[in-house]
Amino acid sequence: MLRLSLLIVGLLTLVLIVWHIGPGRIYDAAAQLGPIALLVLLIPSAIMYVVEAYGWKVTLGPSAKVIPFWRVLAIRTAGEVVNMTTPTAYVGGEPLKAYLLKKHNVPMVEGLASVIIAKTTMTIAEVIFILLGIALAFWTVGANGSSGQTGAAALVSVGLLLFGMAAFVFVQRQGLFTWLLEFLRKIGLTIGYLEAREEKLRSLDRTILGFYRHNRPAFYASTGLFFLGWMAEALEVYVIIYFLGGPAMALSAISIGALSVFIKGGTFFIPGSLGAQDGGNLLLLTAFGYSEVTGITFALLRRFRELVWIGIGLAALAVLGRQPSAIQHDQSS
Repeated sequence: MLRLSLLIVGLLTLVLIVWHIGPGRIYDAAAQLGPIALLVLLIPSAIMYVVEAYGWKVTLGPSAKVIPFWRVLAIRTAGEVVNMTTPTAYVGGEPLKAYLLKKHNVPMVEGLASVIIAKTTMTIAEVIFILLGIALAFWTVGANGSSGQTGAAALVSVGLLLFGMAAFVFVQRQGLFTWLLEFLRKIGLTIGYLEAREEKLRSLDRTILGFYRHNRPAFYASTGLFFLGWMAEALEVYVIIYFLGGPAMALSAISIGALSVFIKGGTFFIPGSLGAQDGGNLLLLTAFGYSEVTGITFALLRRFRELVWIGIGLAALAVLGRQPSAIQHDQSS
C-alpha cells in the first residue's frame, strides 16, 4: 500500500512538473530529434548493457565459460528488467539470473556467487563514479552557497555508502551467510528455510571467499568494466544534451550522469523512482545552466530509454523462459 501511494505521488509530481513547464514547450524540444536521433540515443545504453554483461561474465566460474556471451547478455538483460519493474530495491532480478544460469549447467551455488560478486563490483564502481561526479560538480559549478552545501551533503552520503560497501565486502570475506545464520541463532530466531539449506549456504560462502582469494585480477577487471558501464551513462547524458541543442560538455556530462545515478539510488523505495528521478534530473540540469525545458525533456528521454530496455528485457525473459534447460536436454538425449 505504501509503495502504491509513493507511485501515485511520484506520477502526480511528474505530471505537475510537465504541466508547470508546459507540454507544448516540451513537445517542441523533443520534436526536433527525429527517429534517427532517438536510435542514436540508445547507443550509449546498449554499450552499457554489453560492457556490464562482460563485467558479470568475468566473475562466473569455470563451468560458465561454455556459455556464449550473447546468452549471458540475454540473462542479465532479463534479470535487470525484473530489477527495474518490481519493488525489490534493484535486487529482485539477481536470483533470477542464477536460476537462468542453472538451466545451462551452471550450479546454483556458482551462479549465486557470481551474482553477489558482480553486484559488489558494480556497486564499488558506482561509488567511484559518483565520487568522480561530485568532484567534477565542485570543479565545474563551484562550491559556493547552496550548491556547496548540496555537494557536502552528497559527499557525506556517498561516504556512508562507501563505508557500507566496505563492510559488505568484509562480511563476504568472513562468510556472509554463515554469519547471518549464526547471528539469527544468537538472537533466538530460527528460519526453517535457511536452516534446511545450511550446507548450501556454507558452500556459497566458500565459493565467494575462494573468488576473492584466488581471482583478484577478475575482481579488478569486473570493477573496471562496470565503471566503464557507468561512464556510458555519462555518454548518454552528453548525447541527449547535444541533440537538445547543447552546449554539451564532457565534464558536465560525467557529473550530471553520476549525480543522476546517485539520485536514482537514493530513491529506490519509490517504484521506478518516478517523479523523484525526473525532478532530480531537472534540478541537476538547471544547476548546470540549462533551461527547465531542456531539463525535463532530458528526463523524459531517459524514461524513453528505460521503456525500450524494459521491452527488450521482457522479450529476453520470455524467450529464455520458453527454452528447455541444458540439463533436461541432456537427459532426453
